[in-house]
Amino acid sequence: MRGRRKASAAPLPQRDGIDAVRVRLPEDPGGLRAGVGEYLAERFGGAIGAERVAAMIDAGRFVGEDGRAVRGDEPYTAGRSLWFHRDFAAEEPVPFPIGIVYRDAHLVVVDKPHFLATTPRGRHITETAVARLRRELGVPALQPAHRLDRLTAGLVLFVVRPEERGAYQTLFRDRLVRKEYEAVAPYDPELVLPRTVRSRIVKERGVLAAREEPGEANSESYVELVERRGGLGRYRLAPATGRTHQLRVHMNALGVPIVHDPLYPVVEPEGAVEDFSRPLQLVARRLEFTDPVSGEPRRFASGLRLSAWPEG
Repeated sequence: MRGRRKASAAPLPQRDGIDAVRVRLPEDPGGLRAGVGEYLAERFGGAIGAERVAAMIDAGRFVGEDGRAVRGDEPYTAGRSLWFHRDFAAEEPVPFPIGIVYRDAHLVVVDKPHFLATTPRGRHITETAVARLRRELGVPALQPAHRLDRLTAGLVLFVVRPEERGAYQTLFRDRLVRKEYEAVAPYDPELVLPRTVRSRIVKERGVLAAREEPGEANSESYVELVERRGGLGRYRLAPATGRTHQLRVHMNALGVPIVHDPLYPVVEPEGAVEDFSRPLQLVARRLEFTDPVSGEPRRFASGLRLSAWPEG
C-alpha cells in the first residue's frame, strides 16, 4: 500500500500572519484542460470572476513549488501544487491587546481578549489571535491547541513546534485538561447551586445559536455561585465536555443567562459596527494538565477581569 504523499512546503511566506493557500491540480482523465489558467478560472471564477483570476495570474500571484510565477498558458499537470495569497477584506481592529501569560520553546499561553477570534474563520481573518501572535512574536509556525469562542475572553494555549501540536490537541480531545471559567450572570435566590448540568446540545451550521434537545446528554457543566452583589452573581463554571456555546446554553437553561450574551436567551441582530463596550461576561480562568512533552504539571490562570464585576 502506498503511503500518503507529504505536502510540499509553501514557497510563499505568510502575509499578515496568514498562510498562503495551496491548490492541488486534480486528475484530468480526458485531457480536456488546455492549461493552468483554464482550471484556475474554473475553480475560482465563480467566487471572484474570471477577469480577476486572469489579473492575478498576470500579476504573478500564483506560484509553483519552486516559487516561480505560473503562466496561464502553461500545460496542465495533474497533481501539481500551486500557491497564492487570498485578498483580505478590511477588518475592524479589536482594540484590546493579547496578554502573554507564559512562553517557552514549546508553548505560548495567552489571555485572549473578548471579540477576537482564535483562528481565521468567516469575516475574521487577520484580526485573529493566531495571526496577531505570529506577527507580534515572530513565530510563523505558531498554532492553537484548542479554540476559544470569539466572544469569550481568557486562556488559550498555542504550540510553537508543529510536530508537537498533536500531543497537546490530544489532551483537549481526551478531556485531560481541567478547565475553569468565570461568569457574571443574574442572581436567582431560588436556583439551587452548586449543581451539575447535563443535556443534549445541537448546533446547526449556519444557525447562530445552539439549542437543547431531548435525548442522550452530550454535554456536562458544573455550576457554582461564588459570590453575590445585588442582582448579579459571580459563577465558577467547570465544563467536562466542549460543545459549542455549552456554558452559555447551560446558564441560560438555568434561567441566569450570562450578562451581555447576544444569543441567549434572544438572538440579537448583528450590527454593522461591533459594540466593544458590552463584552460577554465570560472568561476562561484556569487551565491545568500534565504536559505531554515534558511530563510536568502545568497550571495557568488568567489575569483578565470581567467589567461587570470590578474589584471591590
